[in-house]
Amino acid sequence: MKSDRTAVNASVPARFPAVSTRFRAMQHRNFQLFIAGQLISLIGTWMQNMAQLWLVYKLTHSAALLGVFGFASQVPMLFLSSLGGFVGDRFDRHRGVIVTQSISMILAFALAGLTLTNLINKWELIGIAFLVGIVNAFDVPIRQAFFVQMVGKEDLPNAIALNSSIFNAARAVGPAIAGFAIALVGAGWCFFLNGLSFVAVIVALLMMRIEPREIKPSADSPLKSFVQGFRFAMSDMPVRSALLLLSTLSLFGLQYAVFMPIYAQDILGGNARTLGWLMSSAGAGAVIGALQFAARTHYRGLARWIAATSTTCAVCLILFSQAKIFWLCVPVLFVVGFAATSQMAATNTLIQNRVPDELRSRVMAVYATMFMGVQPIGALIAGGLAKRFGPQTTLTLFGLLVLLGSVIFIVRVVMRLGETQTAAAD
Repeated sequence: MKSDRTAVNASVPARFPAVSTRFRAMQHRNFQLFIAGQLISLIGTWMQNMAQLWLVYKLTHSAALLGVFGFASQVPMLFLSSLGGFVGDRFDRHRGVIVTQSISMILAFALAGLTLTNLINKWELIGIAFLVGIVNAFDVPIRQAFFVQMVGKEDLPNAIALNSSIFNAARAVGPAIAGFAIALVGAGWCFFLNGLSFVAVIVALLMMRIEPREIKPSADSPLKSFVQGFRFAMSDMPVRSALLLLSTLSLFGLQYAVFMPIYAQDILGGNARTLGWLMSSAGAGAVIGALQFAARTHYRGLARWIAATSTTCAVCLILFSQAKIFWLCVPVLFVVGFAATSQMAATNTLIQNRVPDELRSRVMAVYATMFMGVQPIGALIAGGLAKRFGPQTTLTLFGLLVLLGSVIFIVRVVMRLGETQTAAAD
């Protein structure tokens, strides 16, 4: 693919210097379309995610089955993201994203139909979650690698951060809407609205004008392709260290979402609206964290920022785990969302800055595997430990493990390299 920004997106109008650096990627027409469609679609996705969690707990009242649900929805990423990365590097990424979004729409309508006709039970919920996970295993590495075709490498950090802010803006709004919608009309309509929301992103993708990129032929198998991406990621010290820390956050820290129905109903004595407020608080913090990161105009200092945000997230997870007051949980979750999202954006940016384009989808498949792929394992561990020791003790332990990982990262990466070398490594 051509590295020059104009060549990548020749149909984009001239850049306007007056636009804030915080939103500079929005000067690309294709990215404008992408963000507009994503905002609508992701609100629907978060509505569906929260409604599924609530419905699973309503049907089972089991912390262990919440863990099983999380495992089923995420485990395909562990085994299939390598195939998604292979597809993204060997075929048209634009068409690939259209296909994955179309299949996701069909699954959302299927879930709505089963729920509205009262044919749904826990195994149908878990089965559809598993199918959605398969689609995401292809969608994530392809879509992450597709960013550079929309904006070019110079504006790539800003595009990643803005996409993260949109993702988490939907995370803030979607659960709140779902909380009221569940109380008023039931979970089935949340699933139906999510199906409709995919129309927006599919239309936006079809309206894009993408310059074709050069695809080098290769006889390598998907497994060999993944191994090539993995070797690059593990041979590059900043990439390897950032990925391992992000995996720790995903395996343990982000499992707080699994416990949200239990916190809302049993610990805080609330209902679906309470769950919506808790999820939205974390989402609002994530939006601010992503927008704060979007203001960056350079790649320097990413390792130090990753260390700071990971440590902050760990401390707040420990505080939240022991909180029993709703109005204390809300601001603490806000900080958790801010720190976790900023760490994710920084890690993604560091990787995409260092990877050659011919390996981009494969390395992003490694990113997806080590970030999203380990979440199902964490969900199973979380469900099992919560059943034995309770959700609060389990989440405290997870927060301590993330804190330990942050300290190791600081000692082995930030302090060992020193400020000057760390900036250079970033």
